[in-house]
Amino acid sequence: MRTGRLFRGSALLAAVVIALTGCDDGPPQSPPPPAPVAVMTLVPARVELTEDLPGRVAAVRVAEIRPQVSGIVQQRLFEQGTEIRAGDPLFQINPAPFKADAEMAAAALQRAGAALARAQVQTRRLEPLMQAEAISRQTYDDAVTQRDQAAADVAQARATLARRQLDLKFATVDAPISGRIDQALVTEGALVSPTDAGPMARIQQVDQVYVDVRQPATSLEALRQALALRQADRHSGLPVTVLRSDGTPYDAEGRILFSGITVDAGTGDVLLRVLVDNAQRALLPGMFVRARVHRASYAGSLMVPQQAVVRVGGKPLVWVVGDGDVVRAQPVDLGELIERRYRIRAGLEAGQRVVVGGAERLSEGAIVAPHDWKPADTATR
Repeated sequence: MRTGRLFRGSALLAAVVIALTGCDDGPPQSPPPPAPVAVMTLVPARVELTEDLPGRVAAVRVAEIRPQVSGIVQQRLFEQGTEIRAGDPLFQINPAPFKADAEMAAAALQRAGAALARAQVQTRRLEPLMQAEAISRQTYDDAVTQRDQAAADVAQARATLARRQLDLKFATVDAPISGRIDQALVTEGALVSPTDAGPMARIQQVDQVYVDVRQPATSLEALRQALALRQADRHSGLPVTVLRSDGTPYDAEGRILFSGITVDAGTGDVLLRVLVDNAQRALLPGMFVRARVHRASYAGSLMVPQQAVVRVGGKPLVWVVGDGDVVRAQPVDLGELIERRYRIRAGLEAGQRVVVGGAERLSEGAIVAPHDWKPADTATR
């Protein structure tokens, strides 16, 4: 019995001690500090929407120099690789055979003219005799027929002479267009003919060039809308900047002339033809370049970095810092992604502060410690 009383007394004493200990809560804990976040203030700015597409340069016009008469090339009359004008002589084919043919045709014309003159005189002599019935009507009609045949012979001889003179002119091969001529493909002493498979030389007009680029057919509708808007503003074509391989632009501006009507079955691309002024001759046919096509222009647009946009349930939103440095989630309507920045169509206003860095630990209504956000390239410098 005594042992049981001692046990009950010890248990009561322990319960009292525990109760007294539980009443001592200790000092109150301090709230966690505000989370540091990087923020940026939205400022409206003009945004140019562009797209870089690979392209290849082609000459505006290409002329293959071919002879129109057969003969031996006597002389090349141009410097290879130089600029020439339309009508400049390029090759001289031996003109002696054509000159002889022209002289023969001139002699034949002279002979036909003499025969015509004799027939006309004969007709004039027989006419009064026929009226006086001194000769038969048949005799007079035969004289008239000979006169008409002589006139036809004169016309034929004149046409033959013109053709022979034209062949003599064709013995000098002239440039059909202005441009830069490539190397000569025939040498002096070569026999050339209009039926030859290869040309004598090539001329390419490069003061203006085409840049043929390809883009996905899915973007064609947006391009057509941009072209229609440009034409409505009385502008001709969308502006295009031609870029070198290192990304620097050429000193040449271009514009889109048209888009193709056939989609490549293998790639799903459609052809765009760009006309570029090439006064410095920096662009040569066959070069591969990149064409920066200007799609659209937005005035007063709000842009936010790509990392500032979070998605909850597939819907985009950004954290906005309000009064008292309290954050709230703001749904937004996103536009195009341009250089890792989203264009905001709706949901934000100029002057608002948007969280760019440190949004992983945020919750609705939390208080933050904001500091200015600096882009990566600025921080590196």
